[in-house]
Amino acid sequence: MKYLIKNSLILLAVILGFVSCRNTDEDNQEKTEVERMMEDPDNKVEVKDGGDKIKIETPEGTEVKIKKDDGEYKEKIDRADGSESKVKIDDGEVKVKTDN
Repeated sequence: MKYLIKNSLILLAVILGFVSCRNTDEDNQEKTEVERMMEDPDNKVEVKDGGDKIKIETPEGTEVKIKKDDGEYKEKIDRADGSESKVKIDDGEVKVKTDN
């Protein structure tokens, strides 16, 4: 009986160790690209209007602007190579525009 309890506790400890190590990678994968850009210390981040307007500038010259207004969401990305993309979500309707 002692042998069964001892082996069960050891097995439980090993399983718990594997599970706790596995969950650390999932947290990093769930972050969006914008969240990772905001956490990068090299990027310049400006937040205005209580978080309704966010502007992120990278050292390479890429600029990301995010704006929320009355149920409308706009994201504009000006890349350093001159290309530009815009996303607009208004009442569930998604519009994407890309200029190269």
